[in-house]
Amino acid sequence: MNMNEHGPRILIVDDEPQIRKLLKVTLQAHKFEIHEASTGEEGVRQASLIVPDLIVLDLGLPDISGLDVLSRIRDWSSVPIIILTAKDREEDKIVALDSGADDYVTKPFGMGELVARIRVALRHVAKSINEPILQFGELTIDLAQRIVELNGERVKLTPTEYDLLKILASNAGKVVTQRQLLQQVWGSQHNETDSHYLRVYIGHLRKKLEEDSTQPKFIVTEPGIGYRFLSRE
Repeated sequence: MNMNEHGPRILIVDDEPQIRKLLKVTLQAHKFEIHEASTGEEGVRQASLIVPDLIVLDLGLPDISGLDVLSRIRDWSSVPIIILTAKDREEDKIVALDSGADDYVTKPFGMGELVARIRVALRHVAKSINEPILQFGELTIDLAQRIVELNGERVKLTPTEYDLLKILASNAGKVVTQRQLLQQVWGSQHNETDSHYLRVYIGHLRKKLEEDSTQPKFIVTEPGIGYRFLSRE
């Protein structure tokens, strides 16, 4: 991570000057170093030149689409990318997440929420992706031994339940779409039409991990899109 006296380096790619100004002033107040781009082509170029720690990307750009920018950056970089968009259709969000975005925030947005999501994304990438043990408060997941413990007690999971939990916990704070989960756990032939598989197994996980499965604290539903594992650090 590119740390200096200004903190992590963030690239804002948005064609609205007012939005860029609002983001710049607010994020600088939180000790982030800010760089800006007003077009998609400039955003791709800046991403390669300054190597940001995180990118805030608008989907509606004047030259090329934000999805094109996302795709081109993903060809060579795994930098966290948070989509900032006025498009609030579930389909748009799903396409962005399936294309490699880490999260999304819909305009109009609250700066507090955006800052919180930026911090979650940066914490996630700061952890080693090969970390053998994931710790979330009273929940421990030993990836090497496939052991899950809650409050010090072993939690018995089926292989499918464990695979789902591993994917969600390894992407803590990020939305994982139904398509991503189905294809990673059940195979590439599955899509959203098989979402009943997810509902059943997510229900099983909640019963085993949550104090109240009707008010989950670990695995929350993003309606129509997928699920998010909440980091309780």
